[in-house]
Amino acid sequence: MFSLSLIEHDLPMPPHLLSRPLLDAIKAELERLFLDKVIANLGLCVSVYDIRSVEGGSIHAGEGCSTYRVSFRLLMFKPFNGEVLVGRISGYDDKGLQVSLDFFDDICIPGHLMQFGTERGPDGRWMLKTEDNDELYLDLDDEIRFLVSSTKYLPIPIEQKEGDPPFAPMQIVGSIKGDGLGLLAWWVADEEGEEAAEQ
Repeated sequence: MFSLSLIEHDLPMPPHLLSRPLLDAIKAELERLFLDKVIANLGLCVSVYDIRSVEGGSIHAGEGCSTYRVSFRLLMFKPFNGEVLVGRISGYDDKGLQVSLDFFDDICIPGHLMQFGTERGPDGRWMLKTEDNDELYLDLDDEIRFLVSSTKYLPIPIEQKEGDPPFAPMQIVGSIKGDGLGLLAWWVADEEGEEAAEQ
């Protein structure tokens, strides 16, 4: 789910930071630039892990800041395909479910990647119809275990229409089609039933 990415970057240091120790000032500027940002094909930056090297410090003509070539590692959130995660249902529509991990919200589970027998109920909520004709609803804030099907990095739109949802540079498509996937409550009940039967 998390990985380290090594990056080299030419970092201009604003003069007001130069009164601080150099490594502290560089880390603060790197956090300002990268923290909570998505880097295409690398993922969402969670933190600056460490600084490997700092070179330079030259001042270019017409600029009031010194520029350093910095080699550093970022801690990135980038789940791999097939990884199983647990989140909470944050919304739903006719396309499927939206899931949140608290620090990352752009996760969708489309209807065709849900358990067999899952459909929309009369009130718009998604529900799973079991073989016993029980209706198990997938409600807001329910904890859900899903498998990462794919991760998409979308190009920045040139123009965004009014009323469009906010642009999400990184989107995860999840699946709950399979044993052990879906609401945690479904499987906890099964596990308790199996334990009782064994006793």
